[in-house]
Amino acid sequence: MTETTVKLINGYEVVIGFETHTQLAANSKIFSRASTAFGAEPNTQACAVDLALPGTLPVMNKKAVECAIKLGLALGSTIAPVSIFARKNYFYPDLPKGYQISQFEIPVVQGGEVSFFVGDQKKTVRLVRAHLEEDAGKSVHDEFIGQSGIDLNRAGTPLLEIVTEPDMSSTAEAVAYAKELHKIVTWIGICDGNMQEGSFRCDANVSVRKPGQPLGTRREIKNLNSFKNMQIAIDYEIRWQIEEIEDGRAIQQATVLFNPDTGETRAMRTKEDAADYRYFPDPDLPPLVVADSWVQAVKAEMPELPRQRADRFVADYGLPEYDATTLTQSQAMADYFEAAAKASGQPKLASNWVMGEISRRLNLEEIGMDQVKVSAAQLGTLIARIHGNVISNNSAKQVFEALWSGEGADVDTVIDAKDLKQSNDTGALEAIIDEVIAANPGNVEQYKAGKDKAFNALVGQVMKASKGKANPGQVNELLKAKLA
Repeated sequence: MTETTVKLINGYEVVIGFETHTQLAANSKIFSRASTAFGAEPNTQACAVDLALPGTLPVMNKKAVECAIKLGLALGSTIAPVSIFARKNYFYPDLPKGYQISQFEIPVVQGGEVSFFVGDQKKTVRLVRAHLEEDAGKSVHDEFIGQSGIDLNRAGTPLLEIVTEPDMSSTAEAVAYAKELHKIVTWIGICDGNMQEGSFRCDANVSVRKPGQPLGTRREIKNLNSFKNMQIAIDYEIRWQIEEIEDGRAIQQATVLFNPDTGETRAMRTKEDAADYRYFPDPDLPPLVVADSWVQAVKAEMPELPRQRADRFVADYGLPEYDATTLTQSQAMADYFEAAAKASGQPKLASNWVMGEISRRLNLEEIGMDQVKVSAAQLGTLIARIHGNVISNNSAKQVFEALWSGEGADVDTVIDAKDLKQSNDTGALEAIIDEVIAANPGNVEQYKAGKDKAFNALVGQVMKASKGKANPGQVNELLKAKLA
């Protein structure tokens, strides 16, 4: 595998960096005990601490810190033994304090990298940092009645903001990075990854430049909540910036929003710099101290990471790199494959079925691996019967259909009930082949003249005559012998 190379668009290089707000898997807020449950009535989950009412003091959520440690371990980052919280000052209706508690100069997670594949090429994106912070509230606009309101339920929700270097040079790389990061944070259990509910929100910083020139002025596309929208928004922004420059207009640094209805981005406000936020250490929070013993305790409980598991699938099961990467898109899929592979003793066949029929059914019914209707043990038994020449591939699909629809729970019972066992009776099969040869002299002559399609036609006739019960491999062997 090789590192991806920079591709030019109309003579311009694209430069992309990401800031991803990951909502951490904690039941309470980062500095209070208020609930973080999604879907509550507006303004029912914002307590006095979240609003910074007089006399209240924030208290750090230990679970949120553990989530940050897990991410740092997963991405090869440095976990700061001491980090500092700061107040980020700005005025917006959904920020009741008038400031946001975040980390600025010394974040808890520093450096690290995310590696992934774009096609068959490897790409590595460097991370600048990942810092803990609290979320703001949410502005709610009701166009029907022409009014707006503020829902403060999200105020104080624990976030980990993950910031990259501007290492991506195409929309494909950006989307692949976001998918890989999404996989990692859900795999290690620090985020549920629900983009529609705002648990995983991506901001893309996009700029363009001529090769060899300094970095262009960036525009930040805020709150991209699906991979599809991410692709459309970045593609549009790239085209827009190139057209602006080609028309002689300068790009102004700005925060922009994406409209999924029009497929366009539009400027929301001029982009602020750090100085505009007047950062200063939060006087109510002491430095966050993370002892090495705490890091080691968290490390001991970490699961096998996606890339590690993919490498093991290649080494232990002899899978191609593509299969191993696909099967580790989620921990549930990886677990399912491994159980089916062990039950069947045929890892490549198990891989083919999981990536093929299982994935097709999940996509068709729009369900996840947690709702798969054929257990790994059932699939393993089915694959073993195929490998053992008990049933053909076509018959296996009929058995799979019965298992998926709930017609039966036991593979062998379904095979017997549907009379799907392959016939390995050589004498009976030879008799069928003789009849097919006698009834199809034209195909016989064409085959002898070197036309392979004629042989396939004869095989099809034999399978039809045997009602699909003949062993295809045996049919090929006997038919070739008789036509020699």
